[in-house]
Amino acid sequence: MNKENQNNPNSQNNQNPQNNLNNQPHQPLQPSPTPFLPNHGHYRNLRVYKLTEIIYDTTFYFTQRYLQKGDRTVDQMIQAARSGKQNIAEGNQAATTSSETEIKLTNVAKASLEELLIDYEDYLRVHGLEQWQQNNPRMEKLRQYTRTKRFLEEYPTLFDKMNEEEICNLSITLIHQAMYMLHRLLETMQRRFVSEGGIKEQMLSARLNYRNQQKRKNNNQ
Repeated sequence: MNKENQNNPNSQNNQNPQNNLNNQPHQPLQPSPTPFLPNHGHYRNLRVYKLTEIIYDTTFYFTQRYLQKGDRTVDQMIQAARSGKQNIAEGNQAATTSSETEIKLTNVAKASLEELLIDYEDYLRVHGLEQWQQNNPRMEKLRQYTRTKRFLEEYPTLFDKMNEEEICNLSITLIHQAMYMLHRLLETMQRRFVSEGGIKEQMLSARLNYRNQQKRKNNNQ
């Protein structure tokens, strides 16, 4: 090492690229781009999803107890109940990148529950059992009960205490509630799509906002 470098206290720093990098002026952070991926919450927090879980459990119990093994209606009812539940979940998850898929799957869930509703109504009719009407005191009591938190917690204990007519009317009540919620949910999705657009429009909007931020920053320097 030459004498000049030995006498220069900064000579070691000058030879170390990392030190030179550390000595450079701090660069300001770039502005964060506007997030464009929507967050609608988890499907398990939706009351309509919780209802469809109960509908599935009730349908599984009903078909295993009251329908004969090998009856095609068993598989049809279970698959319709499953479709109602699964398509809500899939639609909710798809909402992050596709409003169209979210709306489509939610509508499939609603259609599946409609199919299941008809199966329960058919069962009551062909077996000479009563489908409770709106003015039936038992229907009003059941409808109020199924809207409580208590029902969500204790419904598995009810099945063995109910006969086939009561289980069918319970399922019909729950399906009507779930279909109404899905109808309202679809209306909300449509309004959101009209006001916010699809994912491509949101991506373009986020990109334009970011570019405008960069332009304003450069003009202010």
